[in-house]
This record gives sequence, C-alpha cells and structure tokens, in this order.
Amino acid sequence: MEHVDAIYDKQSIQAMKQLLKKSSKRDYLLFVFGINTGLKISEILTIKIEDILNKDHKINAFYELHSEAKGTTFIYLNKNVQKAITSYLESTEYKMDDFLFKSSKTDKAITRQQAYRIISKAAETVGVVGNIGTQSMRKTFGYHAYKRGVAISLLQKLFNHASPSETLKYLGIDKKDKIKTEIDVDL
Repeated sequence: MEHVDAIYDKQSIQAMKQLLKKSSKRDYLLFVFGINTGLKISEILTIKIEDILNKDHKINAFYELHSEAKGTTFIYLNKNVQKAITSYLESTEYKMDDFLFKSSKTDKAITRQQAYRIISKAAETVGVVGNIGTQSMRKTFGYHAYKRGVAISLLQKLFNHASPSETLKYLGIDKKDKIKTEIDVDL
C-alpha cells in the first residue's frame, strides 16, 4: 500500500467539500463522513442506511461499528455528518437496507477503487499538496482531532496502534513539531 498524507490545511478541506458538494451529494457525504469519523474506507463502505437511521427515519447520533478486532465501537456522527446525510437522503430514493454509499449502477456499495478516484481527483482538482487517497480521510481526522486536543492515547486506541509514537508517525507529526492545540469545550 502506498503512503498517503493527511490534509493538513483547513482551506483545502473546505475547497474539496465545495467541489464534491457541487458534483455529487453522495461523494460529498463520503468525504465528510470520512474526515469526521476516522473510519477505514472498508468500514465506511459497508454501512447501510438502516445502520444510521432509526425506525422514524431520524439520524442516530452514534453509528454502532462491530468488528472482531475491537468489538463494538460507537462512532459519533457530528452535526456536519448529520447535515450531509440529511442532504443526501433528501436528494435520492432509498430503501433502509440500501448501502449508504450505493453505486449508481448496481445495488452494491461503491468500490474502494471508486472511492479512491473520488477523493484523489477532488484533491488534485483543488490543488492539495501531497499524496491523497481514501486513507487520507482517516489521517485527516486524526491530525485535526489531535490538534484540537484529543489525547494521542485515544487516537492510538481508535487506530489500533501499538504505541503513541506509531500514531504520531501515522498522522505525519514529528515529536519535535510544535502544534498549537485548540482545547475548546465550547460551553
């Protein structure tokens, strides 16, 4: 697997969001979902609509991820993710057992390769520097979470890494880097 980078610049993130939102609400949701949850692309592509909506068709605040390695993990769907889900679902016909990121040609989810093409093309179009792929969304989530004050130990656990230094390296952060942490409880 080729090394990919996080998207460090918030302006680049906004530019990608604007571009994707204009071209496809599904693709916009893919990017917003990825950078706000930190899930692997293989985990994202298995999500069905019934996994995120309750019986009243309201969005659940948490997505329940089941994995053999980590057991059950609850992934918070913040307001940005919820708005993107709402916008996408309002623009398409769906059944509860459809994949959230359903292919326009089949009833299956888009492929990892298609997801890669969506993300890398958007990054290239807006001029993001670095090697960008689907794993960049996960790294972007981790980098900005760390910058906002999330403990590296929590990110280490989320990413299933053996040590904090492995997580810092994964996120592209050198221990010597001076990062301005934004701890804001927004009470």
